[in-house]
Order: sequence, then structure tokens, then C-alpha cells
Amino acid sequence: MIVEAKVREFICTTAHPIGCRENVRRQIAYIKERVQFHGKKKVLVIGASTGYGLASRITMAFGAGAATLGVMFEKEAAKKRTATPGWYNTKALEEFAKEEGLYAESLNGDAFSEEVKERVIEKIQKELGYVDLVIYSLAAPRRTTEEGITYHSVLKTCDKAFTEKSWNLRSNQISEATIAAASQEEIESTIKVMGGEDWYRWIQVLDRAGVLAKDAVTVAYSYIGPELTYPVYYHGTIGMAKKNLEEFAGRLNQEYGRNGLKAYISVNKALVTQASSAIPIVPLYFAILYKVMKQAGTHEGCIEQMGRLFGEKLFGGNCPVDSEGRIRMDDYEMEAVVQQKVMEIWNRVTTENLLELADVEGYWEDFYHMFGFRFENVDYTADVEI
Repeated sequence: MIVEAKVREFICTTAHPIGCRENVRRQIAYIKERVQFHGKKKVLVIGASTGYGLASRITMAFGAGAATLGVMFEKEAAKKRTATPGWYNTKALEEFAKEEGLYAESLNGDAFSEEVKERVIEKIQKELGYVDLVIYSLAAPRRTTEEGITYHSVLKTCDKAFTEKSWNLRSNQISEATIAAASQEEIESTIKVMGGEDWYRWIQVLDRAGVLAKDAVTVAYSYIGPELTYPVYYHGTIGMAKKNLEEFAGRLNQEYGRNGLKAYISVNKALVTQASSAIPIVPLYFAILYKVMKQAGTHEGCIEQMGRLFGEKLFGGNCPVDSEGRIRMDDYEMEAVVQQKVMEIWNRVTTENLLELADVEGYWEDFYHMFGFRFENVDYTADVEI
């Protein structure tokens, strides 16, 4: 069929298999050309099919020659409905890896479940023996526990409603938007979904099964952002979940550090994701930030961030951390001169000057690339097998 981009609200409901393959190919090419290093060799990536998880897997496979086992929760194509982008991304990555003799296998299922954890352990035992790097890059809207309780994450403030300038992606207008305050139950539910409990559980079961190397490294991802977005992120429900993630990093280091495990939180830069597109206020900050950082020559996408994280920091011989023990991959974003320029533009931006002051085209390019669209060398008028 001919696959076109169908955007509803803040999400694209289709994915282009050839475009997704091109997205993966370009990331691999970047790593092979610019990021070669000695790192861990048997890698488990939990949340491996899109964004930072996918970029992490590509970096370790094609930058360090690692065997990678990915866990994702994606949907196959059905009748005239395309598969999800992560499905196509994963298939493409596996094909590219095997062309170069690299082990690359994936398990599709709910990473929160004990069943998937057991399947992963069985596969490690049979095919890898052990893993020495565990990347936790899970981003999910809900989690169902073994007791059958389903928790939902929300993106809200934790104190009071927050009103600020916002960019309406549908109308291209600048107006004000208000984000509601969460209830205590919503805060706790978000922590259950996006906090560190499941990360800890993964390390626990891998260790008990004897498939976690003694000198293993594990890393999970977070975001802090500027004070402008604190009510939404750092001081909001998502921020509470990420603080919980940091607490579990400390717990992992305390309980498993004696065996040589090192657990890190990597604070990454702001990038367009399916989730961030739906949050009021945030897309405008991202578009302005893109403009400023591209002018400064410091803008990075997922693959550049992960190339620097693994190639230069985690396995580069020197891994500096902040006072809280976090790796700051948002260092370029949070430079004082960058944030000063962003705020100057933020205070000036209007509907009339939006296209001049913000990188609207760059924002949408990243958005469409996530789903395999708007690559200049892909023929979107051609029939493709979905």
C-alpha cells in the first residue's frame, strides 16, 4: 500500500517501513563513522525500539561491536494498519546487525511483567550466558502489576495549576495554556509507572538468575530542563518519578555495588518525542532551544547524545558526574549563554514571529522522522509492503 503520514492531535497513526529503515540506517552510519570505542559486549536494552533506547542499542552494537538483546512493546501490521515505528525500527536494526555478524535479538512484550523478565533470562542463558550492560529506557503510559493493579502516568504539576505561553501545534498560534495540578493518587501512580521500581526489579531478577556480570553497568535516563519548565517536569509528576529513579540508582549502587555493579542516571537533553508533543508549553521551549543550539553548533539528536554518553563518558576512561552522581548529557543545553538566549526569545515570541524566532521546521522534521516520514531519499508515492 501507499503509506502516508496521518497526524491526529499530537501523534502520527501510521509509520513508513522504508522511512523507519532509513532512520535506523542513518543512525548506524553516524556511529560507524564517528563513534568507535571499547565498551561492554553483551547488552540488554529495556525499551529498545525508539528514541534514546534505540540510539543506545545502535551505539553499543555499531560503536563497540556488542551483542544486543532488546525488549520492546510494539504492534505488528494488521490489514491496512501499519506496524508501529518501533516494530519497523527493530526489524531494520536486526537486519543491519546481522549483515555485519553482530548478535541482535529482540523480545516483544510488556517489560513490566514477570513473564517477559523470565523470557529474557531464558534467552540470555541460552544465547549470551550473561549481560554486562543493562540500559533502562522504558517510557510507558501505564503499568499493570502482578497483582493486577493498573497504574497510569500523568503529566501534571504537583502544586497548583500552571499557566504559561504555549504553541498550539494544530493552529500554529501562540497563546496561553494551563496544566492542571495532580492529585496525590496521580502522583503516586506516575511514580509507579515511570519511577525506578521496575528498573530495580530487572537488576534483581537478572542477578538472582546468575546472568548479570559482576562488573556490570546499568544506566537509566532522565530529564531536568530549565526553571521555565520546572512546574511541568522537574517539580511535576514526571519529576517526582525521576527523583524516585535516582533514589533507586542509589539503592542499586548500595546493594549491588559490592559485586562491582555501577548504576548511573543520565540526564539527557530536550528532544522531540511522542510524549513531549502532547504537553502544553514544552514544544515551544524545544523549538526555541533547537534554534539557539543549532546556531551555536551544539545541537544533538538522540544518536549524537548516546554516541557521546557511551563513547566519551561511560566507556571513554573518564565519566564525570554532578553532585548528585548523575551524568549530565544536558550540559550543552544548560549552558548559561544558551539558556539566556532561549529566555530572551521566549519573552519576545508571538504568533507573528514564531517562524522567525523558533525552529518550527526542525521540530516537525524530528516529529515526522520518528514515524519514518520526510526523508528526502524515500519515495512516499511508491507501494510498500507493510
